[in-house]
Amino acid sequence: MSQVMFDLDVLRTFSTGIALGSYARAADRLGRSTSAVSAQLKKLESQAGTVLFRKAGRGLELTDAGETLLTYAHRMLELNEEAGAAMRGTDLQGWVRLGLQEDFGETLLPAVLGRFARAHPKVRIEACVARSGELRERLELGQLDLALAWDAGDQPLSPYAERVARLPLLWIGPKTPDRVEAPWWTERESRGAGTRQARSKEPLPLPLIMLDAPCPLREIVITALDRAGVPWRRAFGSASLAALWAAASAGLGLTVRTPFGLPSHVRAIDRATLSLPALPQISLVLYRAQAHSEAPASRLATLLLEAVRQRVQLE
Repeated sequence: MSQVMFDLDVLRTFSTGIALGSYARAADRLGRSTSAVSAQLKKLESQAGTVLFRKAGRGLELTDAGETLLTYAHRMLELNEEAGAAMRGTDLQGWVRLGLQEDFGETLLPAVLGRFARAHPKVRIEACVARSGELRERLELGQLDLALAWDAGDQPLSPYAERVARLPLLWIGPKTPDRVEAPWWTERESRGAGTRQARSKEPLPLPLIMLDAPCPLREIVITALDRAGVPWRRAFGSASLAALWAAASAGLGLTVRTPFGLPSHVRAIDRATLSLPALPQISLVLYRAQAHSEAPASRLATLLLEAVRQRVQLE
């Protein structure tokens, strides 16, 4: 049996089309004709020896084999980019001061720093994990080169900030509803079901698990609850996001966060089930200390953007 040698150029077309949701857009992005892209996809199916796509309305969706190949395509393209960067940047030297919020410390930082360190072993990285207000302050003081943080729209963006993505805010609770013993859960579930008996009762206050002030999400959540007429109480507060996850997992109440990097022991709650208000989206922003970063900071920023955008696609 002959060994399969996948063409990286074809894999890039394959991956780009899925990311953009259209191979016509992929053709435009990659500077190719749609017929050339179609020929590449046929070549890829031939190399794979199996069907990678199936019809879905007017478009295409991946088969199970296609999903598997897409995972490998991402890894192969990433490794190719890493090898190229290593050849270009073997002499890259200096240091980068990076700031991140706690959401990204475990889900994003290890992979990005690993790729960067392998490609640029002579560059030193100092990482700081803090909340958005502190990160912006450190940037203004010249103590950071880059920072990745949430922006709730409560302050104007700095001149060198780049919006990376917009993600919804979700109500977050325990992975297993049975762990919640507090009566508010059953009460609000029955109210959501609209029973006559439940409507006659005074609703119990919703226990909130939130970061200590100052926290822009606190204001967003409290404003949404007050406007919807939903009573609430502060059930748990902490300066640590990990502590919030632990409290939510234990069933002490609900917290609010984006789907980015949710730990396995919590889950998004269907707000309609508990008669909770809808919440807005917030922006994920990459802040730079200056318009034209030094080479090490510029390269790390590129890797961060790639990793975040790939992760957001998977959420």
